[in-house]
Amino acid sequence: MASKDWFGILTRLKLRMSELAGDSPRVMNSFRALAQNATEPGELDAKTKELIALAIGIAARCDGCLAYHAKAAFDQGATRQEVIETIGVAVYMGGGPSMIYGAEALEAFDSLSV
Repeated sequence: MASKDWFGILTRLKLRMSELAGDSPRVMNSFRALAQNATEPGELDAKTKELIALAIGIAARCDGCLAYHAKAAFDQGATRQEVIETIGVAVYMGGGPSMIYGAEALEAFDSLSV
């Protein structure tokens, strides 16, 4: 099975989100503020919050979420082993479909860890 183009997915996602921001600036600005507030360090650090977001992306079976949060987790210092453990929690919570998307998430992390 061919690998997904995770860089392409991430690039297209950023382009689409930028276009949407132009068409709906109030909604997108509100979403950006929510994302920023939700992921800023507090009792949980930013890396942990990105790993949580990655787990939710796995359970929701969202390719764009996997690309975005795998890259963000890497940028926050997540290791491959931390991603593997995150996948384990997602599988525990989401069953077989999360196992499939967990494998996709690991591929995304490996591809985007540059």
